[in-house]
Amino acid sequence: MSETGDSIREIRINPIVPTESVLVATARGMRPKKAEEQVERDSRTHVETCPFCRGNEERTPPQIAAFPDGDDWDIRIVPNLYPVLGDDRAQPNIAFGLQQVIDGYGRHEVVIDNPSHGIALHEMREDHLARLFDVYRQRMGELYASDPRLKYVLVFKNFGPAAGASIAHTHSQIIATPVVPENVQNEVQHSREYQRKYNHCVFCSLIDEALTYEATIYDRSSGQVRRKINVGQYVVERGERFVAIKPFASRFEWEIHILPLQHQSDFLKASGEDMADFARVLQCTMARLDKVVGGVQYNFFLHSVPHGSEFDDCDSSYHWHVEICPRTSIPTGFELGSGLFVSTVSPEAAAEALRAADIGDR
Repeated sequence: MSETGDSIREIRINPIVPTESVLVATARGMRPKKAEEQVERDSRTHVETCPFCRGNEERTPPQIAAFPDGDDWDIRIVPNLYPVLGDDRAQPNIAFGLQQVIDGYGRHEVVIDNPSHGIALHEMREDHLARLFDVYRQRMGELYASDPRLKYVLVFKNFGPAAGASIAHTHSQIIATPVVPENVQNEVQHSREYQRKYNHCVFCSLIDEALTYEATIYDRSSGQVRRKINVGQYVVERGERFVAIKPFASRFEWEIHILPLQHQSDFLKASGEDMADFARVLQCTMARLDKVVGGVQYNFFLHSVPHGSEFDDCDSSYHWHVEICPRTSIPTGFELGSGLFVSTVSPEAAAEALRAADIGDR
């Protein structure tokens, strides 16, 4: 953003996937538009008719696992009642002309995050969040080991109807697929190319820049300041092992990524100490989002290096991370048709507002 506070209109290239770009147009925020409505959160701790509440276990498919095992579980995994992938109707792969079909084999599971019906992520205890992500890690490892056809296991959470959530009780999902999702494949491909060219991980380079880089860019003709980049300008929260960063080319106005400070490609190799610090950074980050854009609908997803021999050379180039994507506006025809996201809030202003949020002592 310019020092004079002028509005921004610029196309920013995603440094991780250079084929993706974002149009930052802050003046567009002044136009009449329909925003995604804030969701009035159901804050009840228990709902008699909710299949995910403790005591209603018979209303879900037979559980896969519970932590701890027994009636007083804190986290529970069950098959999704309406799976997008499964193994009930296996069929061979086929091809006819240019058309190819891959068997829709896989797994689709629901993780009931907490027995408390309406609890928000930032309200959960740090040790519970650490355990939740450790459960993700454990289950991902089990799924990868269960069948070599599974190439990728995605963990994600939807909150709010606009984000795809159909049940109010806090939950997340795990989907194991025989193909690597396109957005992960793009990250893997471009980070691999960057590492081959510069002998360094592009994610690590971005973290280094966020924590150490500053610059002032001047207009060649007038000598006026065009942009000033300060150290930590994009950092929202930092722990001992993790950092939450506002992407320079944010697809969503309040998007935040959480990454390990030290290089680590595979989430399955994260330690208990890692999860403890990650939980604190996640809790604080979600508290800041709630303070600034309370009631926002959002998705988060966990990206880790895919499994398979074709990805054996990605250990030094890929960097696992969690992407948090609040849904504050409805995509326009231009965005859907062009693939170019439009943000009406500059990432710099968003990061500043999030850092300034008073979340108390945590």
